[in-house]
Amino acid sequence: MLTDRLQTGMRGAFGKPNGTVARVDIGQILMSIRCKDAHKAVVVEALRRAKYKFPGRQKIIVSNKWGFTKLTREAYLEARQNNMLQPDGCYVKYLADKGPLNAYFKRVLREQDA
Repeated sequence: MLTDRLQTGMRGAFGKPNGTVARVDIGQILMSIRCKDAHKAVVVEALRRAKYKFPGRQKIIVSNKWGFTKLTREAYLEARQNNMLQPDGCYVKYLADKGPLNAYFKRVLREQDA
């Protein structure tokens, strides 16, 4: 949430809004980066250097998830082999075994053609 910044010392007196600031809650994610495993050390070092530019204390957490999905790496690879995932731009759609029958039959026919 961006709000107007009202306190800038004596510059621009009379309480006029000057600039914008982001209000961040404790524990809120500031930045998420997705990279290949080969570049992991470089990205962690870049984040370590960048965290000194922000006030307060920041943590760098390396996730065990695949990209920005909610699946772990092993679960992602297993679901991909079982054709339970459909690419959707930067993300994936989870194809569940429930829902309308015509959607299920379309998916089965698509898998047979591929």
